[in-house]
Amino acid sequence: MAASPASSASSGPPVSPVSSGSSGPPASVGPLPDRPRVTQLRLSAFAGHRRAVLRLGPLTVLAGPSGSGKTTALRAYDALARLGGGAELGAVFPDPTACVPERARPDAQHRRGFRIGCTADGAQGPVHLDVAVQAEPELRIVGERLTADGVVLLETALRDPGRRAVQAAWHTAGSAPVTRAPLPDDRLGTPLLPLRVAGKTDGQRRVLAAAEQMVVALRSVFACDPRPGRMREPVPTGSGRLLGGCDNLADVLWRTRVECGRRHAQFVTAVRAGCAGPVEDVLAEPVLGGVVRALLDRGDGVRTGLARLGYGELRYLALALVLFTGPGVLAVDPAGEVPAALQTLTVLADGFDRGLDVRQRAELLRLAARMCDRGHIRLVAAVADASWVGAVGEAGADGAGGLTVVHLEP
Repeated sequence: MAASPASSASSGPPVSPVSSGSSGPPASVGPLPDRPRVTQLRLSAFAGHRRAVLRLGPLTVLAGPSGSGKTTALRAYDALARLGGGAELGAVFPDPTACVPERARPDAQHRRGFRIGCTADGAQGPVHLDVAVQAEPELRIVGERLTADGVVLLETALRDPGRRAVQAAWHTAGSAPVTRAPLPDDRLGTPLLPLRVAGKTDGQRRVLAAAEQMVVALRSVFACDPRPGRMREPVPTGSGRLLGGCDNLADVLWRTRVECGRRHAQFVTAVRAGCAGPVEDVLAEPVLGGVVRALLDRGDGVRTGLARLGYGELRYLALALVLFTGPGVLAVDPAGEVPAALQTLTVLADGFDRGLDVRQRAELLRLAARMCDRGHIRLVAAVADASWVGAVGEAGADGAGGLTVVHLEP
Protein backbone atom coordinates (compact mmCIF):
# COMPACT_ATOMS: atom_id res chain seq x y z
CA MET A 1 0.00 0.00 0.00
CA ALA A 2 1.23 3.51 -0.69
CA ALA A 3 0.08 7.01 -1.13
CA SER A 4 -1.07 7.62 -4.66
CA PRO A 5 0.77 7.27 -6.92
CA ALA A 6 2.27 4.07 -5.56
CA SER A 7 5.70 2.71 -6.40
CA SER A 8 7.74 -0.30 -5.34
CA ALA A 9 11.08 -0.60 -3.56
CA SER A 10 13.75 -3.24 -3.40
CA SER A 11 13.23 -5.86 -0.75
CA GLY A 12 16.84 -6.51 0.19
CA PRO A 13 18.31 -6.31 3.71
CA PRO A 14 18.09 -3.03 5.62
CA VAL A 15 20.78 -0.51 4.74
CA SER A 16 21.51 3.09 5.60
CA PRO A 17 18.30 4.77 4.47
CA VAL A 18 19.87 7.77 2.68
CA SER A 19 22.81 7.38 0.35
CA SER A 20 26.03 9.25 1.08
CA GLY A 21 25.91 12.92 0.22
CA SER A 22 22.15 12.96 -0.25
CA SER A 23 20.24 15.91 1.12
CA GLY A 24 17.16 13.86 1.88
CA PRO A 25 13.67 14.91 0.85
CA PRO A 26 13.17 18.38 -0.63
CA ALA A 27 12.86 21.23 1.82
CA SER A 28 9.41 22.42 2.81
CA VAL A 29 8.20 25.73 1.40
CA GLY A 30 6.36 28.52 3.14
CA PRO A 31 6.89 30.14 6.55
CA LEU A 32 8.45 28.06 9.28
CA PRO A 33 6.06 26.90 12.00
CA ASP A 34 6.41 28.33 15.49
CA ARG A 35 6.48 24.86 17.07
CA PRO A 36 8.35 21.75 15.92
CA ARG A 37 5.97 19.42 14.09
CA VAL A 38 6.14 16.36 11.86
CA THR A 39 5.21 17.36 8.31
CA GLN A 40 6.10 14.19 6.42
CA LEU A 41 6.05 10.47 7.14
CA ARG A 42 8.17 8.17 4.97
CA LEU A 43 7.50 4.43 4.77
CA SER A 44 10.37 3.36 2.55
CA ALA A 45 9.80 -0.34 3.23
CA PHE A 46 7.33 -1.01 6.04
CA ALA A 47 4.76 -3.82 6.03
CA GLY A 48 2.64 -3.24 2.91
CA HIS A 49 4.13 0.18 2.08
CA ARG A 50 6.91 0.76 -0.47
CA ARG A 51 8.48 4.20 -0.89
CA ALA A 52 5.36 5.87 0.45
CA VAL A 53 5.70 9.57 1.31
CA LEU A 54 2.76 10.96 3.29
CA ARG A 55 2.45 14.71 3.62
CA LEU A 56 1.04 15.74 7.01
CA GLY A 57 -0.71 19.01 7.83
CA PRO A 58 -2.32 20.26 11.04
CA LEU A 59 -5.39 18.17 10.18
CA THR A 60 -4.62 15.12 8.04
CA VAL A 61 -7.00 12.40 6.89
CA LEU A 62 -5.63 9.09 5.66
CA ALA A 63 -8.29 7.59 3.39
CA GLY A 64 -8.51 4.21 1.74
CA PRO A 65 -10.28 0.86 1.76
CA SER A 66 -9.52 -1.96 4.15
CA GLY A 67 -6.01 -3.26 3.47
CA SER A 68 -4.67 0.02 2.12
CA GLY A 69 -2.34 0.51 5.09
CA LYS A 70 -3.98 3.30 7.11
CA THR A 71 -3.48 1.56 10.45
CA THR A 72 0.04 0.58 9.43
CA ALA A 73 0.94 4.20 8.71
CA LEU A 74 -0.37 5.30 12.11
CA ARG A 75 1.59 2.49 13.74
CA ALA A 76 4.79 3.66 12.04
CA TYR A 77 4.21 7.24 13.24
CA ASP A 78 3.56 6.03 16.79
CA ALA A 79 6.70 3.88 16.64
CA LEU A 80 8.86 6.85 15.62
CA ALA A 81 7.33 8.89 18.44
CA ARG A 82 8.14 6.24 21.01
CA LEU A 83 11.67 5.82 19.69
CA GLY A 84 12.09 9.60 19.81
CA GLY A 85 11.15 9.44 23.48
CA GLY A 86 13.97 6.98 24.13
CA ALA A 87 11.97 3.74 24.18
CA GLU A 88 13.79 0.45 23.67
CA LEU A 89 13.41 -1.11 20.23
CA GLY A 90 11.89 -4.37 21.46
CA ALA A 91 9.16 -2.52 23.37
CA VAL A 92 8.25 -0.49 20.29
CA PHE A 93 8.23 -3.48 17.90
CA PRO A 94 7.09 -6.56 19.87
CA ASP A 95 6.44 -8.37 16.56
CA PRO A 96 9.08 -6.91 14.21
CA THR A 97 8.63 -9.51 11.46
CA ALA A 98 5.11 -8.13 10.90
CA CYS A 99 6.74 -4.85 9.84
CA VAL A 100 8.94 -6.48 7.18
CA PRO A 101 7.57 -6.14 3.62
CA GLU A 102 5.84 -9.38 2.74
CA ARG A 103 7.94 -10.12 -0.33
CA ALA A 104 11.26 -9.05 1.19
CA ARG A 105 13.86 -11.76 0.69
CA PRO A 106 16.61 -12.41 3.25
CA ASP A 107 20.22 -11.90 2.26
CA ALA A 108 22.99 -14.48 2.60
CA GLN A 109 23.12 -13.89 6.35
CA HIS A 110 19.32 -14.40 6.61
CA ARG A 111 18.73 -10.74 7.41
CA ARG A 112 15.48 -8.90 6.73
CA GLY A 113 14.20 -5.58 7.97
CA PHE A 114 12.26 -2.40 7.32
CA ARG A 115 12.84 1.35 6.88
CA ILE A 116 10.83 4.33 8.14
CA GLY A 117 11.46 8.05 8.52
CA CYS A 118 9.96 11.50 8.92
CA THR A 119 10.57 15.22 8.49
CA ALA A 120 10.13 17.75 11.29
CA ASP A 121 9.77 21.45 10.51
CA GLY A 122 10.64 24.16 12.99
CA ALA A 123 13.10 26.93 13.72
CA GLN A 124 15.95 24.88 12.22
CA GLY A 125 14.09 24.39 8.96
CA PRO A 126 13.20 20.91 7.70
CA VAL A 127 15.11 18.19 9.59
CA HIS A 128 14.95 14.65 8.18
CA LEU A 129 15.28 11.41 10.14
CA ASP A 130 15.54 8.00 8.48
CA VAL A 131 15.93 4.70 10.32
CA ALA A 132 16.75 1.20 9.08
CA VAL A 133 15.80 -1.66 11.40
CA GLN A 134 16.88 -5.29 11.13
CA ALA A 135 14.06 -7.59 12.22
CA GLU A 136 15.68 -10.96 11.51
CA PRO A 137 17.60 -12.84 12.73
CA GLU A 138 17.64 -10.41 15.68
CA LEU A 139 16.05 -7.01 16.22
CA ARG A 140 18.44 -4.07 16.03
CA ILE A 141 18.88 -0.63 14.49
CA VAL A 142 21.39 -0.95 11.66
CA GLY A 143 21.25 2.54 10.18
CA GLU A 144 20.11 6.02 11.21
CA ARG A 145 20.55 9.35 9.50
CA LEU A 146 19.67 12.87 10.64
CA THR A 147 20.07 15.54 7.95
CA ALA A 148 19.27 19.23 7.44
CA ASP A 149 20.03 21.52 4.49
CA GLY A 150 21.98 18.75 2.77
CA VAL A 151 24.30 18.25 5.77
CA VAL A 152 24.52 14.87 7.46
CA LEU A 153 24.33 15.73 11.15
CA LEU A 154 24.25 12.17 12.48
CA GLU A 155 24.85 8.87 10.76
CA THR A 156 25.06 5.41 12.27
CA ALA A 157 25.84 2.06 10.70
CA LEU A 158 26.29 -1.51 11.89
CA ARG A 159 29.98 -2.32 11.35
CA ASP A 160 30.41 -5.43 13.46
CA PRO A 161 27.37 -7.77 13.67
CA GLY A 162 28.98 -9.45 16.68
CA ARG A 163 28.76 -6.28 18.81
CA ARG A 164 25.55 -4.85 20.27
CA ALA A 165 26.42 -1.37 19.05
CA VAL A 166 26.46 0.76 15.92
CA GLN A 167 29.22 3.11 14.84
CA ALA A 168 27.97 6.70 15.00
CA ALA A 169 29.43 9.83 13.43
CA TRP A 170 28.06 13.29 14.07
CA HIS A 171 28.83 16.68 12.59
CA THR A 172 31.41 18.75 14.49
CA ALA A 173 32.69 21.45 12.09
CA GLY A 174 35.64 22.06 14.41
CA SER A 175 39.23 20.89 14.19
CA ALA A 176 37.78 17.50 13.22
CA PRO A 177 34.83 17.44 10.79
CA VAL A 178 33.06 14.60 12.61
CA THR A 179 33.13 12.84 15.96
CA ARG A 180 32.87 9.05 16.06
CA ALA A 181 31.68 6.87 18.92
CA PRO A 182 29.61 3.71 19.46
CA LEU A 183 25.90 3.95 20.27
CA PRO A 184 23.56 1.15 21.37
CA ASP A 185 21.75 -0.72 18.59
CA ASP A 186 18.48 -1.05 20.53
CA ARG A 187 17.65 2.65 20.81
CA LEU A 188 17.43 5.61 18.48
CA GLY A 189 20.60 7.69 18.47
CA THR A 190 19.00 11.10 17.91
CA PRO A 191 17.50 11.49 21.42
CA LEU A 192 20.84 10.35 22.91
CA LEU A 193 22.83 13.17 21.29
CA PRO A 194 22.37 15.70 24.12
CA LEU A 195 24.20 13.22 26.37
CA ARG A 196 27.08 12.78 23.91
CA VAL A 197 27.56 16.13 22.15
CA ALA A 198 29.32 18.88 24.10
CA GLY A 199 27.94 21.81 22.09
CA LYS A 200 31.29 23.63 22.01
CA THR A 201 31.39 24.35 18.26
CA ASP A 202 28.84 25.82 15.88
CA GLY A 203 28.59 22.42 14.22
CA GLN A 204 27.87 20.66 17.49
CA ARG A 205 25.27 23.25 18.44
CA ARG A 206 23.62 22.74 15.08
CA VAL A 207 23.45 19.00 15.70
CA LEU A 208 21.90 19.54 19.12
CA ALA A 209 19.33 22.03 17.80
CA ALA A 210 18.27 19.69 14.98
CA ALA A 211 18.05 16.70 17.31
CA GLU A 212 15.97 18.68 19.80
CA GLN A 213 13.60 19.83 17.06
CA MET A 214 13.08 16.26 15.88
CA VAL A 215 12.56 14.87 19.38
CA VAL A 216 10.13 17.62 20.43
CA ALA A 217 8.17 17.18 17.18
CA LEU A 218 7.86 13.43 17.78
CA ARG A 219 6.96 13.55 21.46
CA SER A 220 3.45 14.10 22.86
CA VAL A 221 1.71 11.64 20.54
CA PHE A 222 -1.59 10.07 21.61
CA ALA A 223 -2.70 7.01 19.64
CA CYS A 224 -6.45 6.72 20.07
CA ASP A 225 -9.07 4.15 19.04
CA PRO A 226 -12.04 4.25 21.46
CA ARG A 227 -13.55 0.91 22.51
CA PRO A 228 -17.22 1.50 23.41
CA GLY A 229 -17.65 -1.95 24.96
CA ARG A 230 -15.25 -1.04 27.75
CA MET A 231 -16.47 2.55 28.14
CA ARG A 232 -19.91 1.41 29.32
CA GLU A 233 -18.63 -0.09 32.57
CA PRO A 234 -17.85 1.80 35.82
CA VAL A 235 -14.10 2.20 36.41
CA PRO A 236 -11.89 2.78 39.46
CA THR A 237 -10.64 6.29 40.06
CA GLY A 238 -6.99 6.59 39.17
CA SER A 239 -4.61 9.05 37.54
CA GLY A 240 -7.34 10.75 35.51
CA ARG A 241 -5.21 10.36 32.37
CA LEU A 242 -7.13 9.06 29.38
CA LEU A 243 -5.99 5.75 27.89
CA GLY A 244 -5.78 5.11 24.16
CA GLY A 245 -8.91 2.96 24.17
CA CYS A 246 -10.77 5.53 26.32
CA ASP A 247 -11.74 2.69 28.68
CA ASN A 248 -11.35 5.01 31.68
CA LEU A 249 -13.42 7.86 30.27
CA ALA A 250 -15.52 8.07 33.44
CA ASP A 251 -12.42 8.57 35.58
CA VAL A 252 -11.21 11.36 33.28
CA LEU A 253 -14.59 13.12 33.38
CA TRP A 254 -14.50 12.88 37.19
CA ARG A 255 -11.34 14.99 37.03
CA THR A 256 -11.78 17.34 34.07
CA ARG A 257 -15.31 18.53 34.84
CA VAL A 258 -14.10 20.43 37.92
CA GLU A 259 -10.66 21.46 36.60
CA CYS A 260 -11.76 23.62 33.68
CA GLY A 261 -15.38 24.68 33.61
CA ARG A 262 -15.04 26.68 30.38
CA ARG A 263 -13.52 23.84 28.40
CA HIS A 264 -16.00 21.37 29.87
CA ALA A 265 -18.89 23.60 28.76
CA GLN A 266 -17.50 23.54 25.21
CA PHE A 267 -17.20 19.77 25.42
CA VAL A 268 -20.84 19.48 26.52
CA THR A 269 -21.89 21.62 23.56
CA ALA A 270 -20.02 19.28 21.22
CA VAL A 271 -21.62 16.21 22.82
CA ARG A 272 -25.05 17.81 22.46
CA ALA A 273 -24.44 18.13 18.70
CA GLY A 274 -23.50 14.48 18.28
CA CYS A 275 -25.71 12.54 20.68
CA ALA A 276 -29.42 11.81 20.41
CA GLY A 277 -31.78 13.57 22.83
CA PRO A 278 -31.18 16.58 25.08
CA VAL A 279 -27.81 16.91 26.83
CA GLU A 280 -27.47 19.41 29.69
CA ASP A 281 -24.21 18.05 31.08
CA VAL A 282 -21.72 15.17 30.91
CA LEU A 283 -20.50 14.03 34.29
CA ALA A 284 -19.27 11.15 36.42
CA GLU A 285 -20.60 9.99 39.75
CA PRO A 286 -19.32 7.52 42.35
CA VAL A 287 -21.08 4.19 42.83
CA LEU A 288 -20.65 1.36 45.31
CA GLY A 289 -17.29 -0.39 45.20
CA GLY A 290 -15.06 2.67 44.86
CA VAL A 291 -15.74 3.14 41.14
CA VAL A 292 -17.24 5.93 39.04
CA ARG A 293 -19.58 5.85 36.09
CA ALA A 294 -20.19 8.42 33.35
CA LEU A 295 -23.63 9.88 32.67
CA LEU A 296 -25.44 12.26 30.39
CA ASP A 297 -27.62 14.72 32.29
CA ARG A 298 -30.76 15.08 30.17
CA GLY A 299 -32.30 17.82 32.35
CA ASP A 300 -35.40 17.59 34.57
CA GLY A 301 -33.56 15.13 36.81
CA VAL A 302 -33.13 12.47 34.10
CA ARG A 303 -29.66 10.91 33.71
CA THR A 304 -28.55 8.36 31.13
CA GLY A 305 -25.65 6.02 31.86
CA LEU A 306 -23.14 5.35 29.08
CA ALA A 307 -24.29 1.73 29.08
CA ARG A 308 -27.44 2.94 27.29
CA LEU A 309 -25.64 4.86 24.55
CA GLY A 310 -25.03 3.49 21.08
CA TYR A 311 -21.67 2.44 19.67
CA GLY A 312 -21.34 5.54 17.49
CA GLU A 313 -22.42 7.89 20.28
CA LEU A 314 -19.73 6.53 22.57
CA ARG A 315 -16.99 6.83 19.96
CA TYR A 316 -18.11 10.35 19.14
CA LEU A 317 -18.12 11.33 22.83
CA ALA A 318 -14.66 9.84 23.42
CA LEU A 319 -13.05 11.48 20.38
CA ALA A 320 -14.59 14.83 21.27
CA LEU A 321 -13.11 14.55 24.77
CA VAL A 322 -9.68 13.78 23.28
CA LEU A 323 -9.81 16.89 21.09
CA PHE A 324 -10.72 19.12 24.05
CA THR A 325 -8.00 17.88 26.38
CA GLY A 326 -4.19 18.00 26.28
CA PRO A 327 -0.96 16.29 27.42
CA GLY A 328 -1.91 16.83 31.06
CA VAL A 329 -5.00 14.66 30.64
CA LEU A 330 -4.04 12.23 27.87
CA ALA A 331 -1.61 9.39 28.57
CA VAL A 332 1.23 10.77 26.44
CA ASP A 333 4.98 11.25 26.80
CA PRO A 334 5.53 15.05 26.66
CA ALA A 335 8.97 16.63 26.50
CA GLY A 336 8.95 17.78 30.11
CA GLU A 337 12.05 19.93 29.72
CA VAL A 338 10.45 21.99 26.93
CA PRO A 339 7.84 24.70 27.68
CA ALA A 340 4.31 23.67 26.73
CA ALA A 341 4.06 26.71 24.45
CA LEU A 342 6.73 25.15 22.21
CA GLN A 343 5.09 21.71 21.99
CA THR A 344 2.27 20.33 19.90
CA LEU A 345 0.07 17.39 20.83
CA THR A 346 -0.49 14.99 17.93
CA VAL A 347 -3.51 12.69 18.05
CA LEU A 348 -3.44 9.54 15.91
CA ALA A 349 -7.06 8.43 15.49
CA ASP A 350 -7.59 5.07 13.83
CA GLY A 351 -11.08 4.42 12.49
CA PHE A 352 -12.03 8.08 12.96
CA ASP A 353 -15.39 7.58 11.24
CA ARG A 354 -16.07 4.04 12.45
CA GLY A 355 -19.64 3.67 13.73
CA LEU A 356 -20.48 7.35 13.21
CA ASP A 357 -23.49 8.54 11.25
CA VAL A 358 -23.33 11.40 8.73
CA ARG A 359 -24.14 14.06 11.32
CA GLN A 360 -21.67 12.81 13.92
CA ARG A 361 -18.69 12.53 11.60
CA ALA A 362 -19.33 16.00 10.15
CA GLU A 363 -19.59 17.56 13.62
CA LEU A 364 -16.45 15.77 14.77
CA LEU A 365 -14.48 16.95 11.75
CA ARG A 366 -15.63 20.54 12.33
CA LEU A 367 -14.51 20.28 15.93
CA ALA A 368 -11.14 18.84 14.88
CA ALA A 369 -10.66 21.67 12.38
CA ARG A 370 -11.34 24.31 15.03
CA MET A 371 -8.98 22.72 17.54
CA CYS A 372 -6.19 22.15 15.00
CA ASP A 373 -6.52 25.73 13.78
CA ARG A 374 -5.45 26.93 17.23
CA GLY A 375 -2.03 25.38 16.68
CA HIS A 376 -1.58 23.39 19.89
CA ILE A 377 -3.01 20.14 18.55
CA ARG A 378 -2.57 18.17 15.32
CA LEU A 379 -4.68 15.25 14.16
CA VAL A 380 -3.89 12.37 11.83
CA ALA A 381 -7.12 10.43 11.31
CA ALA A 382 -7.81 7.28 9.32
CA VAL A 383 -11.13 6.93 7.46
CA ALA A 384 -12.45 4.36 5.03
CA ASP A 385 -13.86 6.90 2.57
CA ALA A 386 -12.94 10.57 2.21
CA SER A 387 -15.88 11.68 0.03
CA TRP A 388 -17.74 13.08 3.04
CA VAL A 389 -14.60 14.89 4.22
CA GLY A 390 -14.57 17.06 1.10
CA ALA A 391 -18.29 17.76 1.47
CA VAL A 392 -17.80 19.04 5.01
CA GLY A 393 -14.89 21.23 3.88
CA GLU A 394 -16.88 22.76 1.02
CA ALA A 395 -19.70 23.53 3.46
CA GLY A 396 -17.32 25.76 5.40
CA ALA A 397 -16.16 23.73 8.39
CA ASP A 398 -14.16 26.53 10.04
CA GLY A 399 -10.90 25.53 8.36
CA ALA A 400 -11.74 21.96 7.35
CA GLY A 401 -11.54 23.03 3.70
CA GLY A 402 -7.76 23.39 4.16
CA LEU A 403 -7.20 19.90 5.54
CA THR A 404 -4.75 17.43 4.02
CA VAL A 405 -6.25 14.28 2.54
CA VAL A 406 -3.87 11.41 1.72
CA HIS A 407 -5.41 8.69 -0.44
CA LEU A 408 -3.94 5.23 0.11
CA GLU A 409 -4.36 2.32 -2.28
CA PRO A 410 -3.99 -1.43 -1.63
